[in-house]
Amino acid sequence: MTDSLGYRKLFGVVAPSTNTSVQPEYEAMTPHGVTNHFSRIIIPDTKVNDDASFMEMLNNIRNATDDAVDAVMSCNPDHVILGMSAESFWDGKDGSDKLKEHLENRTGVSVTMGSEACLAALKAYGNIKRIAVVTPYMPIGDENVMAFFTDCGFEVVRLKGLKCSSPRLIAHVSRQQLRDAIIELDGEDVDAIVQAGTNLAMADVAGIAEFWLGKPVIAINTATYWYALRQNNINDKIMGFGKLLAEH
Repeated sequence: MTDSLGYRKLFGVVAPSTNTSVQPEYEAMTPHGVTNHFSRIIIPDTKVNDDASFMEMLNNIRNATDDAVDAVMSCNPDHVILGMSAESFWDGKDGSDKLKEHLENRTGVSVTMGSEACLAALKAYGNIKRIAVVTPYMPIGDENVMAFFTDCGFEVVRLKGLKCSSPRLIAHVSRQQLRDAIIELDGEDVDAIVQAGTNLAMADVAGIAEFWLGKPVIAINTATYWYALRQNNINDKIMGFGKLLAEH
């Protein structure tokens, strides 16, 4: 017998307790017959104003992730999505690969992470060499995002870190602020714009920006959910979030 609502796939999703964006954005992209089951990485809403406090926040996440992963596995999901991105970029491509291996060994199922999903999205669009990136992070987080994309063969032409002052307040960045960041990052020297940070609610803004700019604008929640679907042979085309979900 199969699950009555998630008869196509059950996704277990692990995200920080402070994150209020990833769950509604994933739900908006969910095809019929697929269900998302969230487990929260319990962390305090740490004040973040420099690299040291950013690392305190990240270490809080690291210390609580395995417990959240173990909790979601009790519903026996077919696949797990890591709905937080900073750790998935940490220490470049090698660090990303090690994290994925750890999560898949712990869960016994396949896992999708934001870093690899952004890479897959860039490859799906094709002929992309130079990118610009927007994040909610402090400089130490930005350095690791840049290292990942550089390791994967891309030139990061520009990066804008929004330096959000707590994990919860990342979700308070407005659509207008995201629009302005995209405009600031764009240029003839950029083939695509990529957003990191799953609590930045950028899925719909990226779709709109992509249409007007005429180039890929990849929101990490869109890329991650798209990649999880495609990894599980769910090829539904979903409108409203740009070409990635609509055409690839």
